[in-house]
Amino acid sequence: MSKAPKPVFVCQECGSQSSKWLGRCPDCNAWNSFVEERPVEAVAGAGLAAGGHRYSLPGAAGGAKKYADVESSHTARLTTAIDEFDRVLGGGIVPGSLVLLGGEPGIGKSTLLLQAAANFARLHGPVLYASGEESEHQIKLRGERLGVGDAPLYLLAETCVERILEEIGRVRPRLLVVDSIQTVFSLKFQSAPGSIGQVREAATQFLFAAKGHDLPTFLVGHVTKDGALAGPKVLEHVVDTVLYFEGERHHAHRVVRAIKNRFGAVSELGVFEMTGGGLRPVPNPSQLFLAERPTATPGSAVLCCVEGSRPLLVEVQALVSTATYGTARRMAIGIDAGRVSLLLAVLEKRAGLVLVGEDVYVNIAGGMSLDEPAADLAVLAALASSVRNRPLAPGTAVFGEVGLGGEVRGVPQAPLRLREARQLGFTRVVLPAANLDDESRKSADEAGATLVGVRHVGEALDVLL
Repeated sequence: MSKAPKPVFVCQECGSQSSKWLGRCPDCNAWNSFVEERPVEAVAGAGLAAGGHRYSLPGAAGGAKKYADVESSHTARLTTAIDEFDRVLGGGIVPGSLVLLGGEPGIGKSTLLLQAAANFARLHGPVLYASGEESEHQIKLRGERLGVGDAPLYLLAETCVERILEEIGRVRPRLLVVDSIQTVFSLKFQSAPGSIGQVREAATQFLFAAKGHDLPTFLVGHVTKDGALAGPKVLEHVVDTVLYFEGERHHAHRVVRAIKNRFGAVSELGVFEMTGGGLRPVPNPSQLFLAERPTATPGSAVLCCVEGSRPLLVEVQALVSTATYGTARRMAIGIDAGRVSLLLAVLEKRAGLVLVGEDVYVNIAGGMSLDEPAADLAVLAALASSVRNRPLAPGTAVFGEVGLGGEVRGVPQAPLRLREARQLGFTRVVLPAANLDDESRKSADEAGATLVGVRHVGEALDVLL
């Protein structure tokens, strides 16, 4: 008689395993994070002799193939009829792909996927929407608000992975949506849903279903209080695409950003507006972000940034005021605070502006978040404008990276930024001198814009102010 497998304690933060319970994880130092998990007992005779291990990918039983002998497959992408969502996915849904969508609670993940599922069902065939957080009646109420209608959309309130896979065999859908991966569980494990083992096992089984049946699958993922995707890191490695749903609760627009994409560009961006009838795509995000921008106001600069393959114009706001107490405050919203501190040091050392006793506040208007170095020159322009209480010239846009020596460095995709600036009526662009190539000048001439190349921070501030 075989012995029962011994229980294993697994850290829910990092996945570390121990033969006994520990109050503190020795790897990640998390407290009270170990949960008991009982491994699955091996079945005699199962394995490679039975035609493949249960963790083998479909069709992986054959031998190695020479690279030249592998046939290329060009599968047409399937559209969701939501242009911004298709853009983030790289042009549409790839058959057999596994997509993970994460975001804060209430940000609109279920709303977006229900809209996409309904449109997909009308265009391509039946869709199975499996929810472990809502009943069919709750989903139906949301669907009536979104105008789902009589689309061939099948709703399933289920948390068991094996039963969801059974419904796939019965319904034979063209698309599967699982909301969410943290609420489903496999009968092969005795641990609670959302644990390391359950999330890993569920993701693996959905991966095999997606690849084996050529079934595109969307998984909704929870996020931690720090904003990272909950569960083991292997979850992000297994899936083909990782999407983050971002946005401020006090703003109507939402942003879907691609963090990983095996079938398209990384850092691609899709902008939506939350309305009473669901999420509405925003075809011109630059106009949305600059809609309420004040004119002739000190401390405001327009930045030409690029997210993925999309150019955007956003407003960078800065406010510099005398510190009330001994220690000056430094606050930044929508941009890295460490980067702002670095730029303040450059502004003092290389441009001669004294900011030691000044409170500094920097904000990217509209709730947008920026992380590209091309925003440096716009931040410095807004700060200097606020310090000198002098607004920038109307119709001026700025972009460029700033080094510690005060030099203004070139940035990629300058012609793309210039075309977007001109389309919104900006006639003067201050940019790095390294980007004044023939292509940029040609784009500017066609658009009727004036380009001003700068090499140093001091030169840029003289031009701007």
